[in-house]
Amino acid sequence: MPMAITASQLRWGWRPPPKHQRRPMAPVVCSVAIENAQKKERARLKTLFEEAYERCRTAPTEGVSFSLQQFTDALDKYDYESEVGTKVKGTVFATDAGGAYVDITAKSTAYLPLQEACISRIKKVEEAGIVPGLREEFMIIGENGTDDTLILSLRSIQYDLAWERCRQLQAEDAVVKGKVVSANKGGLVAQVEGLKGFVPFSQISAKSTGEELLEQEISFKFVEVDEEQSRLVLSHRKAVAESQGQLGIGSVVIGSVQSIKPYGAFVDIGGISGLLHVSQISHDRITDIATVLQPGDILKVMILSHDRQRGRVSLSTKKLEPSPGDMIRNPKLVFEKAEEMAQTFRQRIAQAEAMARADMLRFQPEGGLGLSGEGILGPLSSDLPPEGVNLSEVPLAEES
Repeated sequence: MPMAITASQLRWGWRPPPKHQRRPMAPVVCSVAIENAQKKERARLKTLFEEAYERCRTAPTEGVSFSLQQFTDALDKYDYESEVGTKVKGTVFATDAGGAYVDITAKSTAYLPLQEACISRIKKVEEAGIVPGLREEFMIIGENGTDDTLILSLRSIQYDLAWERCRQLQAEDAVVKGKVVSANKGGLVAQVEGLKGFVPFSQISAKSTGEELLEQEISFKFVEVDEEQSRLVLSHRKAVAESQGQLGIGSVVIGSVQSIKPYGAFVDIGGISGLLHVSQISHDRITDIATVLQPGDILKVMILSHDRQRGRVSLSTKKLEPSPGDMIRNPKLVFEKAEEMAQTFRQRIAQAEAMARADMLRFQPEGGLGLSGEGILGPLSSDLPPEGVNLSEVPLAEES
């Protein structure tokens, strides 16, 4: 469209600009139209938000298919017992430096503090495998009065399970591993199955001192398990005896003299401390043990008795002397002939016991037993096995 020129413009000699310098008018019109449309849309959205806010404030349940009371009743129907001591299932959904947040499908939040996350001491809950997504059984131990948060515990459950496990292991007379964590004037403290137990010095193997065992993991057996009194007593000596197997009465073992007392010598026989009484050192009378034995001496000794419950072993070298007094005059010969003398000693004992039983049977012929030429007591009836009873396997009685 050609531009309109006024009379004043012609009078002063005005001329229209060239066509390529003229500004187009269409973009200005479009910009104004878009701005007007945006204003209308903002106004419409503002009206919608104001109406929605007013409905939420004045009628929040408008259009909902159930009432607020019905919703509350539904929560109560599926709620759980939240008393202290109740066990509940829950799922960890978040953790922080102080513990973990747990969803137990309750109206209130549940929190697991760090100190209640594990029976062992940990620095963060992740060390105990507590991560988001973990589903576990927890125990309610309290409630935070400020925000009604329920306080949970895994430690309480693990504590009860640990005592039950210790009772079971004691009944099975089992050997368990534990870490020595401290020492006091009466013995050692060791951690077993998550619990701390006491190890009296009398129940520590003579092979090691208390200081040497600190921070080490060693074997134990249970002596006393009393949850009510919180008493857990352990024995390292019994565990060592178990690892060595049951010591056979009359068997010969190698030992090392650990200490000398006026009444005898304590000998370490592979982790077990046995007493070699002064009367069992030699057939000859000994007035001063130090003249015969010294700490560190290596001996061969015979097992006279083994009290597994008390962990006590009685030893003898007198039974191994080829000639009376050899332990004093020629201990090297006793060492060399130990197995041979022990075998001879066992045979003599077996023969003596067989003869004693034979004498008893002479007064009880109805017993139906007879003695063979090899010293074996055998049956005359089918009530006993055909090979008879070998008296050489009968353990020796403890000597005084």
